[in-house]
Amino acid sequence: MNLLTKLIPFLCLVGLGTGCSSFHGEWREAAKKVPTSEQPWEGRWLGTWQSDANGHHGGLKCVLTPGSEPGQYRANFRASYAKVIYFGYVAALTGSETNGVVLFTGSSDLGSLAGGVYHYDGHANATNFLSTYKSGGDHGTFTLKRAQ
Repeated sequence: MNLLTKLIPFLCLVGLGTGCSSFHGEWREAAKKVPTSEQPWEGRWLGTWQSDANGHHGGLKCVLTPGSEPGQYRANFRASYAKVIYFGYVAALTGSETNGVVLFTGSSDLGSLAGGVYHYDGHANATNFLSTYKSGGDHGTFTLKRAQ
């Protein structure tokens, strides 16, 4: 049995257990807010994820909000795979802003069945949110644009 076959039931459970409705509520609430010039990267993002390790890919949504401390951000991700499997998780990011661009790093532990701890490195401005990700068995990219 290949890894993907093992992961499909787990990813379905993760998708159900991560508060799908809370993501959608947060997504709707973020649509009502206009990003400010001081923090233009906050808000809704829409795009794709791509694994460089195995070629898997899918859709990706993110709501990026300020964290509890300056320079901290909360990235609430909702991803799809094969247009039928959805899963979500939250990543804590730490960043610094220069000239309207925030450079960030962060991580999120998705559990051993989903690849363990994922590490993120990227940047965002008013229109683009780009990041790489790495875990023990996977690595790839997130490419997102400001959602309308």
